Amino acid sequence: MGIRRYVAAFQITRIKRKAELTSFSIPGDLLRVRHMLVLLPAGLRELTLVKQFLPTISQLFKHADITLLAMPGIQVTDIYPRKGFQIITPAVDQLGWAGLPKKTFMSVLQGYNFDMILDLNFEESHFTSAVLLSFPKAIRIGRGNALGGPYYNLEIKTKYLRDERNIYRSLLETLGDLMQRRVQVGNEGVSTGLLEE
Repeated sequence: MGIRRYVAAFQITRIKRKAELTSFSIPGDLLRVRHMLVLLPAGLRELTLVKQFLPTISQLFKHADITLLAMPGIQVTDIYPRKGFQIITPAVDQLGWAGLPKKTFMSVLQGYNFDMILDLNFEESHFTSAVLLSFPKAIRIGRGNALGGPYYNLEIKTKYLRDERNIYRSLLETLGDLMQRRVQVGNEGVSTGLLEE
C-alpha cells in the first residue's frame, strides 16, 4: 500500500469513528427522496453500463433531482446526457494530498441537501467512502457484501458476483420492489441495518 493510500485509509478510519447513526422508515423515506446523489464507477465499461440504467433510476425517483458524481479526474460529460441530470466531477484542486475530498468540496456537495446516495461504484475507493460518511442523515444504499455499515444503511445483496450489468439491474429492481412494498424489509437479500418499519 502506497503512503497516500495509507494516509487516506487512516483518515477514513478517523471519520468512521465519528459516524452518526440514523434510523429510516422503508418504503416511506424512499418515496420521499427529493435530492439524490449517484456515485459513479471509475471504469469506462462500468460507466457505459450505468448509463443504460439512468432511465430506470429517473423512473424510480421521478420526483427527485438526480446528481451524478464522477470519480476524480474522470470526465463523463461526453458519455452521459445532461438532460435530467446534473453531473459533478471533482477537479484535482478539490482533493487533498491523499485523494480525499477537501472540506470546501464537501461543503458544496452538502449544500445540495441530498437525502439519498446510491453507490454504483463497486471498486474500493477512499473518495467514495469519504462522501458516504459525510451524509449521515441520507439513506445510503450500496451493494451487499461490500462496504457495509456505517457507509451504507441499506445494503442490497444479489446472487451475482462479477456481472455488473445484472448487479445494477438486481439492485434497482429490489429498490423498485421495496418502494412498491412487494418485498418485506428484512427478507433474504436485503440487509436493513438501521431501518424502522
